[in-house]
Amino acid sequence: MNSENLSRREIVEKCIVRGLLVAAVPMSQTNLLALWQKGENQAIRPTPPEVLGPFYKKGAPDTPVLRGPGDPGFPLHVSGRVCNTRGDLVEGARIDVWHADYYGKYDVQGYRYRAKVSPDARGEYAVETIMPGHYPDRPAQHIHYLISAPGHKTLVTQVYFATDPYFEGNPDRNCHKGGIVQNRESIRPVMLYEGSGAPRAAVAFDIVLEKA
Repeated sequence: MNSENLSRREIVEKCIVRGLLVAAVPMSQTNLLALWQKGENQAIRPTPPEVLGPFYKKGAPDTPVLRGPGDPGFPLHVSGRVCNTRGDLVEGARIDVWHADYYGKYDVQGYRYRAKVSPDARGEYAVETIMPGHYPDRPAQHIHYLISAPGHKTLVTQVYFATDPYFEGNPDRNCHKGGIVQNRESIRPVMLYEGSGAPRAAVAFDIVLEKA
């Protein structure tokens, strides 16, 4: 069936069946922890790097809320945990995040959709923002990350969304389409919450750092 003829409900159902979209009740504080652990005594795989891109900007504000009232775009909650390859909490981590607005534009004059956040005492972080827009140079929606912590290697990476039309409903097959995404692990499932208030999406993206 041609995707252009699918109803919104059919698209959502297809995404759920493929594991790209998870319908959920209103979110608790518990985050999904993806540790990629092959054996009890083996190290956890570090988060794979992705390209930095041309739009990184120093000096982003320390705030977990990137979206403002009335901003166009689907509300998005991004959360996760920062640990090392032994699964231990990483102290003193700082996370820069930035992405394009709903129209696929980056704010290079100011700091819209840019922030620098610190994980809490449990190593967890969370950001309230919107789903980024598409733009021609990198047509897959994405959020940039730059993570630094004392005694650990600085990590530059990105998170992508399994529901993005760019992956044509099959990230496993299309993850390397156009050379945009370097690692399949960077494409995350999207959870949809339809409780009280407006619907919103959520993505869990845990970060595993290597020792320096």
